Amino acid sequence: MTLQQLRYLSEVARRDLNISKAAETLHISQPGLSRQLQLLEEELGVELFVRNSKRLVKLTQPAEAIVAIARRMLEDADNIRAVGREFAGEARGSFTIATTHTQARYALPGVLRRFTTRYPQVKVSLRQGTPTEVSHLVRAGHADISIATEPVEAIPGLVLLPCYRLHRIVLVPARHPLLRAKRLTLERLARFPLITYDYAFIGRSKITRAFEARGLAPNIVLNAIDADVIKTYVEFGLGIAILPGMAYERRRDRGLRALDASHLFEPNTIHVGIRQNHYLRGYMYAFIEMFAPHLKRAVVEKAISEAASRARAAAGEGS
Repeated sequence: MTLQQLRYLSEVARRDLNISKAAETLHISQPGLSRQLQLLEEELGVELFVRNSKRLVKLTQPAEAIVAIARRMLEDADNIRAVGREFAGEARGSFTIATTHTQARYALPGVLRRFTTRYPQVKVSLRQGTPTEVSHLVRAGHADISIATEPVEAIPGLVLLPCYRLHRIVLVPARHPLLRAKRLTLERLARFPLITYDYAFIGRSKITRAFEARGLAPNIVLNAIDADVIKTYVEFGLGIAILPGMAYERRRDRGLRALDASHLFEPNTIHVGIRQNHYLRGYMYAFIEMFAPHLKRAVVEKAISEAASRARAAAGEGS
């Protein structure tokens, strides 16, 4: 049995038993992949797949257990390689950050500028999506960390470390009637067409709940995932927008005005998400601390260790 064979099995399972797609991803021929899986079955002495003729229908019960163990072994192997790279050349490598548009556009540029100045030989990649999507990218090993609000549903194996709270503003065109109001209320907001984030963002659900708690039905005329797109439509007079405060830039958004709405809506918390068993390079810890100064390496390591201990305890209770 080899790690390569376990990698093949894991990828076939991840591709819903589609040998063709798995072979393409693994850069191996389909017959070669099938042969390696057959050799693995022979060595283990169990069938890994329920077959219908030559078609794979599903994993067998022992195969499901084997795949879970194989994925842990492959992750540990990747971590061992990362340790080697860490001590062979600490300031070289790559780093993938999964984040939302708002964080990529407004929160990260300054941090990345400082990071790339300090680590010029580290290649940084950004992948964007909703909070749930970026969390899954980290959980699947396609990104090293995520930066976003918490996903709508908890994702096992993901450690979330709070960074800061995100308060909201209401953006309106210059000379909008709301600018003359003495105090901003939900009742006043409900009189105007609203533009806000798509349902995939947890902040949208908090906004909706705030209106519902007052028995109000806001007139949401447009959903988007891009704050710049939302601001464009406010400028065109399509409606007013509820956005994070960081999305307003006075010098750039000259045709807009921002009204504080922190008293109307529950703030979001931005988290750094890390896969539970992922080995972080030294420069990754440095980036996290640049983004959230209170998240020093010792704090992050302790949080990851405690999460791993809780997971082991939960696994022991379930066995």
